[in-house]
Order: sequence, then structure tokens, then C-alpha cells
Amino acid sequence: MEENNALAVFEGKQIRRVWQDNEWYFSVVDFVGVLTDSVDPKDYWYRLKQREKESAGIELSTFCRQLKLPAEDGKMRETDCANTEGAFRIIQSIPSPKAEPFKLWLAKVGYQRVQEIQNPELAQKRIRDIYRAKGYSDEWIEKRIRGIAVRDELTSEWDKRGADTEKDYAILTAEISQATFGMTPSEYRDFKGLKQESLRDHMDDMELILTMLGEAATTRLTQGRDSREFDKLQKDAKDGGSVAGTARKEIETKLGKSVVSGENYLKTPEKQKRIEAKKQRLLEKK
Repeated sequence: MEENNALAVFEGKQIRRVWQDNEWYFSVVDFVGVLTDSVDPKDYWYRLKQREKESAGIELSTFCRQLKLPAEDGKMRETDCANTEGAFRIIQSIPSPKAEPFKLWLAKVGYQRVQEIQNPELAQKRIRDIYRAKGYSDEWIEKRIRGIAVRDELTSEWDKRGADTEKDYAILTAEISQATFGMTPSEYRDFKGLKQESLRDHMDDMELILTMLGEAATTRLTQGRDSREFDKLQKDAKDGGSVAGTARKEIETKLGKSVVSGENYLKTPEKQKRIEAKKQRLLEKK
């Protein structure tokens, strides 16, 4: 799920996290880097573990779990992660003026998540606030949030029907994308000039709608066929994507141009681009 594996931000620095067993787990290397400003957080973490073991006989690794998080190359890799309690213990071994503010931040993040589970509307409000702060328009945000819901419904079906690894999800998602846009997600990301950024956060309205159509059609096909083996799920993904791919081609025929955009929102926020596009259309009408 998209919301179960996300970035958090402390004092402008990103910290990877994953929702596991009803609580957040944070990348130890990431918060060590934040607290120490080390140029090599991985090395600092390695030496910190050695120092604590030699001086106090404490294995800091016992406060961690190996969980998969996105690495710099975009792949999911096993990473030392700690929940709030484990992170508090690790922080005790790090001399940093940021330690107390970071502890307060950790506690707040955990509490917010519990609130959101009890009241899902709070989660949607938080997502909206985050996207508004990044410069997205309300029109775009509504489509993005709807897309998250459609994606969650699809991955829930996959999870119940035999697709239980990140690799399975990646293959099935690539099938839908290839049939919809003629590109896999990695090819699409390259096309837009993205690196680690979320592809969907750099799609325009039409791209988001077509993505939703492909995934919603795949969900209906999987449910209707009661597919329960990976090869059958893969066929559903291809067929669902082809529904959106056919729609894309029809739109492009009517428009006389491609709706697959190489643009992104890295430099110019979506809301500003939307305003500029509207002004341009008004000028063309005059």
C-alpha cells in the first residue's frame, strides 16, 4: 500500500519508514544521519554498534528489524529499522542536541497514525495538506487520492489471491502500465526524467485517470474471473491495462496528439502549471 511505505520529514530531511504490525518502523541509518549530520550515516551506525557492544555490552541490533525499504537505486532492500521504542533506545547512545526534538517528533508521528486508523478521514486530510504544501491543486489532489483508493483495492485483491511479494506486485503493475501507456513504470519514470520520485506524483490529470481505469478494470476482471494463481493475475493485469490502453488511443485519435506526457513537477509545481495552461488556452481562444 502506498501509505504503508512512505517518507517522513524531520527538519527538512527525509526519513524512510514502513507500517508493520500496527506501528511505524523507521530507517535507523536515516535518523542517525539526521541526528549526527554525518557524511556517512551507514559508517556511523556501524561504528556506533561496535562502540556500544565494547563499552556497555549492548547489541543495538536487537532493537532493530530487517525490513524492506526503497534504496537509492529504487529497489526494495533489507534495511535496519526500529519502531518508536527501539529508536528511543538507539538515540540514547547518540550525543546530539537534536535528540529530544526528534523523540517528540517520533511520538507525534506514531500518535497521528493511531488517530488515522481510528478515523480514516484524518489520513485523507493529512494527505491533502501534504500535497497542497507541495504545490498541487485541489483538482489534482482529488484524483490522486481517488487513485490511491483504487490502487489499495487492487493490491488487496492481489494479496488475497497469491501475489504476496514486492516482486509480484512490481510485475503485475508493469503489465498494467505497459498495456495502458506502452511503457513499464521504470521506462515511464525515465521518460519523465525522474529518479527516486513517485511516478504518480508527476502525472497530469489524464495520466492519473488512465492509471485508475487500468487498475480498476484489472480489479473487476480479477473479481469476476475469481483468479487465484499468479499467471491468471498476470493475464488480468494485461487485460485491465488494455482497457485503459484502448481508451488512451481513442482519446489521442480525437485530440490528434499523445496524452502521455514527458513533463514533471520537479521545478514548477502542478498548481502553477495548471494556471499557466489555463491562461494559454484563454489566449488561444482570443
